[in-house]
Amino acid sequence: MTGPPHPAEAPRPTEPPRSPEPAPTAPSAAPGNPHGATSLSRTPRQLWTRSRGIALGLVLLLAAAVAIAVIRSGGQHGRLDPRSAEPHGSRAVAELLDQRGVSTRVVTTTEEARSAAGPDTTLVVANPDLLTERQRSRLHAATEDSAGRTVLIAPGTRSIGTLAPGVTADTPSTDSTLPPGCSLPAARRAGTADMGGIRYDTLAPDAEACYLSDGLPSLLHLPAPRGRGDTVVLGAPDILYNSRLDEQGNASLALQLLGSRPTLVWYLPSLSDDQAATETERRSFFDLIPAGWRWATLQLAIAAVLTALWRARRLGPLVSERLPVVIPASETVEGRARLYRRANARDRAADALRTATRSRLAPLVGVPPAQAHAPETLIPALSSHLRSPSQDLHLLLFGAPPGNDAALIALADQLDALESEVRHS
Repeated sequence: MTGPPHPAEAPRPTEPPRSPEPAPTAPSAAPGNPHGATSLSRTPRQLWTRSRGIALGLVLLLAAAVAIAVIRSGGQHGRLDPRSAEPHGSRAVAELLDQRGVSTRVVTTTEEARSAAGPDTTLVVANPDLLTERQRSRLHAATEDSAGRTVLIAPGTRSIGTLAPGVTADTPSTDSTLPPGCSLPAARRAGTADMGGIRYDTLAPDAEACYLSDGLPSLLHLPAPRGRGDTVVLGAPDILYNSRLDEQGNASLALQLLGSRPTLVWYLPSLSDDQAATETERRSFFDLIPAGWRWATLQLAIAAVLTALWRARRLGPLVSERLPVVIPASETVEGRARLYRRANARDRAADALRTATRSRLAPLVGVPPAQAHAPETLIPALSSHLRSPSQDLHLLLFGAPPGNDAALIALADQLDALESEVRHS
C-alpha cells in the first residue's frame, strides 16, 4: 500500500491542474493557536478518554493494596502477645496464670530468652519460623540444658528440625476441633480443644502424640532426656487467643501446658534483635523475598509471555484483499500522517512526499514513468519548463531528509509550489 502522508500530495493521476492550497494536515500556527497545534495533536479530552481505563485500574490496584495492608496489619497487631487484649492477643491466659501464681515476662531478643531459661521457667516461643538459623541453634542449646519447659507455637518446616530435633512438620489438619486421643494428663483433663493446625511426625519412642488427625498429631510432648528440659510442640495457636480461650477445653489445656513452672517467659521475636539484624544483613536480596512472591513473579512472567505471543503480529505473506468500502484518500493520508508523526519518521514522510511529487511531475515535463526517479533525466526536463528556477531542484527532489517538523512542513510547501508552477507553465 503506497500513498503520501499529506492530503495535498494524494495520488491524482487524472486530476486536472489546480491552484495550490494549504495542506489540511500540515502543522502550522493559526490565530489564537501560538503553539502550532494541528489535527494530529490530541486534545486533553482525547488523552483522558484513552488513558482513563488505565488510570482507573491503577487507582483500584492501589486501593486494594492499601486495604489489604490495613487488614493484614490490623490482624497481626498484638498477635500472641500476652499484653494484648485484642482477639488474637493472649492477655486472658496471662491473667489467668497470674491468678494461679505464675508470673509472665515478655522478652523480644534471643539473648534475653536464653538468659531467662531455667528449671523453674516455661519458655513460650511465638512464631519460631521468624528466627534465623543462628538464633534457633543458640536458643535450642540454652533450653536443652535448662531443665525447664519449652513451648513452641506452630513451628513450621523451617524451624522445627532445629528447635525439636527428630520432629518433622506435615500438612495442616482439615479439622479445627479434635479430641485428645492420648495419655498425656494435661490433654486428657482438657478434653476436646481447638488443636486443628500443623501436624507433626516423630520417630522418638517416648514422645506423646495428642490430637491426631489422619494419624498425625498436632500436639507433641517430648519428655526431658536425662533431666534436661522437656518440649511441647503446638500445631495451632488457637488455644492461646483471647477470642478462643473460653471455647472447648482450650483454657484448661493452655493453663496446664504453660503453668507447670512458677515463671513464664514469653518470647516474641522482633526486628530489634541484634542477632537477627546481623544475620539479615548477610542474606541476599532474594533470600529476603518470601517464596509466595517468587512464585507470583514467575506466574506473571509466564502470563506476560503468553500475552505477548497471543498479541504478537502473525508473520506470513501479504494477502491482497478488496476493501469492503471505499475509503476517502484524505482519511488514508491523514491516518498515515498520524503514524509517521507518532514514530517521528520524518525520513519516510519526506521520501513519500518527494516520490509522489516526482511521479506527478514526470508526465507533465515529458519524462517516461520509468525514469521519473532518475535525477539525470528529471532535473533537466524540469529546468526547461521553468523560466527561472529559484531553488536547487536536485536538493528539493532528491535531498537529505529534514531534521525537524518545521523543515518537513517547509519541504511539503516547496514541493507543492513547484508542482503548481510546472502545471501553470
